[in-house]
Amino acid sequence: RMTDAHSPCTVCTPTRYSLLTGQMAFRIPRGGRVFTGAGGPSLIAEGRLTLPQMLRDRGYATACVGKWHVGLTFRDAAGNPINEDGLEAVKRIDFSRRIDGGPLDTGFDMFFGTACCPTTDWLYAFIEGDRVVNAPTKQLDRSGLPKHPYANDNRPGMVADDFDLEHVDLTFLQRSQRWLREHAAGSPKTPFFLYHSTQAVHLPSFPAPKFQGTSGKGPHGDFIAEFDWVVGELLKTLREIHAADNTIVVVTSDNGPEVTSVVHMREDHGHDPARPWRGMKRDNWEGGHRVPMLVRWPGQVPAGSVSDQLCCLTDLMATLAEVTGASLPNEAAEDSASLLGVWRGEQAEPVHDYVIHQGFGGDRFLAIRQGPWKLLAHQGSGGDAYDRHPRLKAYQLPNVAPQAAGQLYNLDTDPGETHNLYEQEPEKAAELERLLRQSIESGRSVPVRTAAADAG
Repeated sequence: RMTDAHSPCTVCTPTRYSLLTGQMAFRIPRGGRVFTGAGGPSLIAEGRLTLPQMLRDRGYATACVGKWHVGLTFRDAAGNPINEDGLEAVKRIDFSRRIDGGPLDTGFDMFFGTACCPTTDWLYAFIEGDRVVNAPTKQLDRSGLPKHPYANDNRPGMVADDFDLEHVDLTFLQRSQRWLREHAAGSPKTPFFLYHSTQAVHLPSFPAPKFQGTSGKGPHGDFIAEFDWVVGELLKTLREIHAADNTIVVVTSDNGPEVTSVVHMREDHGHDPARPWRGMKRDNWEGGHRVPMLVRWPGQVPAGSVSDQLCCLTDLMATLAEVTGASLPNEAAEDSASLLGVWRGEQAEPVHDYVIHQGFGGDRFLAIRQGPWKLLAHQGSGGDAYDRHPRLKAYQLPNVAPQAAGQLYNLDTDPGETHNLYEQEPEKAAELERLLRQSIESGRSVPVRTAAADAG
């Protein structure tokens, strides 16, 4: 269990780009963008080495199931790219045409999932491979959807007749299980990589009927229970195909908990999804990007072990490169460091000198963490508008240094980020600002790889 793990960004699209490439999204054009509907094109540039491509080059079969959300290129009847969000853009899609820039173009052998957030965005339809399986024919009728405080996040887009908003995760699970079983039967000696991306627990909280009312903590608690069950079913399938003892399983999240989920769970059930951190999804405070990371690898990762190593989801690429013996070039995974020694309990020294955090809005809201020190190179949350959001005003803390250029916190003594030390510790603030500037200018946060440099 990694207790100091972080999503690269405080929202989903940039985080998913960063996880799949090992590069922070703010370093690329449109790196703060969040797509909806037909939005795109893909953030992953042609020729950019990705995690699945790296593993496929090492002989792995690769599959992506669930939410993609890194951008796609849909086309209209004339073959022109659409790459726009909103209802009218979705209505213009020619669903007979190939979708460009998706998982099949970035290293995955198989894809079944959705373009963006499955039950939130303008296109409610499944994609299989590089085409929509069943084209949407009508606009979503929200009148028949569940109505509760955790439900209000459905854009009135186009929906296919086989797209059930309460069964999405069960459909994703079935497709992952089918792929695992077929792979085990057809290619039992070939290693595999499955990237399973659930809808749970993103808003809206629409648990499947079999989970409704099971948690005693409302619809969102039921949705968390469903997510837990999905993970358990995937582990059962690994045991069924005799792969559980030789498969690395990583469970994590692409950002902190959503505003609605945090506020209502606090008020309705006395549960705080962000505890003990300040902030939530979109915020550059800890609650926006400190995420769970659970790692299971029997015989390699000691059972019940806990690590407080500072790490980021970008690190998965370098970690799996070391696991598989892949060589990463310097122009790839520029923000990725291997956690393999930490997972095995063999490395106590930090794998990172520092880690960068990206708030909502790309390079306008960056933060840097080194040891216990964290500098936000901006005022405010870097995400949610606490002074304008009626439900967030109750959580707005006084700004003790309103004239400062940024925020500086010592998380050892102030984990809640309540005491801005920017003006009291000017040397530390300046040191971290220089380090952040250096990383931006150099285009990387991990050292140049010696092996790659020697090979060049």
